[in-house]
Amino acid sequence: MIAGSDGLDPVRAALLRAARASADAMRERARADADDTLRSARAAAEEVLARARDLGGSDGAAGAARVRVRALQDAWAVELAARAEVYAALRAAIRAGVRRALEEDTSARVRLAGVARDLLGPGAAVTPLADGGVTAGVPGRRVDLSADALADRALDRLGVRAESLWRPE
Repeated sequence: MIAGSDGLDPVRAALLRAARASADAMRERARADADDTLRSARAAAEEVLARARDLGGSDGAAGAARVRVRALQDAWAVELAARAEVYAALRAAIRAGVRRALEEDTSARVRLAGVARDLLGPGAAVTPLADGGVTAGVPGRRVDLSADALADRALDRLGVRAESLWRPE
């Protein structure tokens, strides 16, 4: 990709702000769902524990411990599913934002074609795409500068920092 600053920096910043706002809202919904699930699981575990106490003995305590562990596993599964949902929504929002930015900036395709030729050489065959991006190729090498590929690479570059989107600030 292009090192340094290019004409898409303001778009990237706006997309990141929008993605953070969307992720914050999704995170809160996911956290509320996870909290509800955890509360329900803990209540169920306490109910089992109470029944175990009534039955007395170590068999009941072991059963309650298993239920408690299962409740924690279920709560973790809900949290992971919520994170995956937030990440998928974030990826979709970033892709849509990049497509929109490429539609609005008519010179972006020309710049992307230049980047492709810089990467592959002046003889690269550049193909414009409907999403505003381009693909390019030379024998044995290909570059995908489609809107989705650009968005995915930007999100992938965040790496584990993407988790900060669903962590409270």
